[in-house]
Amino acid sequence: MRTAQTTSLRRLQATTFVSTLDRFAMPPMLVAIAAGLGAPLSEIVQAAGAYFLVYGLCQPVWGAVSDRLGRVHTMRLTLLAAGLLSLLSAAAWSPLSLAVTRGLAGGFFGAAYPSTLIYVGDTVAISERQRDIARLMVGVAVGTALASVGAGVLADVSSWRVAFVITGGASVVLSWTLRRLPEPDAALRPGSVREAVGSVRRSPVTLLVLLFAFAEGAVLLGGLTLLPPAVEDAGATAAVAGAVTGVYGVSVFLGSRLVGRLAGSWHPARLIGFGAGCAVVGCGLLAISQEAPMAAAVAVLLGLAWTSMHSSLQTWATEVLPQARATVVSFFAGALFVGSALAAVLVAGLVDEGRFSLIYAMYAALAVPLGVVASWRRRRWHRPSIGAP
Repeated sequence: MRTAQTTSLRRLQATTFVSTLDRFAMPPMLVAIAAGLGAPLSEIVQAAGAYFLVYGLCQPVWGAVSDRLGRVHTMRLTLLAAGLLSLLSAAAWSPLSLAVTRGLAGGFFGAAYPSTLIYVGDTVAISERQRDIARLMVGVAVGTALASVGAGVLADVSSWRVAFVITGGASVVLSWTLRRLPEPDAALRPGSVREAVGSVRRSPVTLLVLLFAFAEGAVLLGGLTLLPPAVEDAGATAAVAGAVTGVYGVSVFLGSRLVGRLAGSWHPARLIGFGAGCAVVGCGLLAISQEAPMAAAVAVLLGLAWTSMHSSLQTWATEVLPQARATVVSFFAGALFVGSALAAVLVAGLVDEGRFSLIYAMYAALAVPLGVVASWRRRRWHRPSIGAP
């Protein structure tokens, strides 16, 4: 039984790897894309924001679709569509065409990672769930590191377009290989979309978890998206900026192993508080300096924040309303990426002015109430008596 579960987890890790590879390929290339298209950096930042916005807004759709088509069928179909749209992104000729193709690709890629979380929630016992969710982050870590370093190098020595060809091709191949992933039992799925959404609307704690995801997206994903251009603004090349972000991937990889071990002895509230503290310190340091050595150290802190706080909030999302798990998890991911996209849009003007110190000071300030309130509420929350495995 455990061997089959391990095999399934590896396939899910491959899914998180490919979707993360695509998601993190663009940030290290923002400056190169702007130069290649002859556009202001703010327009390219907004194109990146379109990816996260559509990615987030489509989450509730994919949660409902997976309840009808199944988790695996949904992953396979959306990965195929996302791969083809990423290939189209490589042919973009203007900021608008880039925003459209990347936005649509993000919409379909949006089904990948939440579906893996829902799958784990459907098939893994509560006592083992946070450990396996932390292990899913191995795929996130490797995808982040490879995309961050590889995309920056490609932008310097070849073309930013190659990165989208690679992620698109990998997604198409993965959609085929997932055919052997077993479909989980559908017994606990809600009777209708209206019923599931109604359950979410009537659950104050679920709405609060979604609010935490929104704020976390602004702080962690927003801060990470702007890390490469911030480092380049301080004088580094695209390759160096990508390598700095690659440190984040290494930190997520190591942090996921650490959190997997700590999950057995630390209360989730403590993990949330620890992660929020890392985010506050990291963003505070970036408010002081965006030089490459400082940014590399901060990337480690942001990686720890992601694996500690985010995995705890994700696990909470799979538990808070078991009878509507797919809807809650998809709304959670939607809130996360809408928060990231909104942050990108709001600070686009400051990015053009190079005011990264102010941007990261705001992120640090937002991380404080997020960590305090989320850890306090998680400690007071008690798991409902009904639920899936």
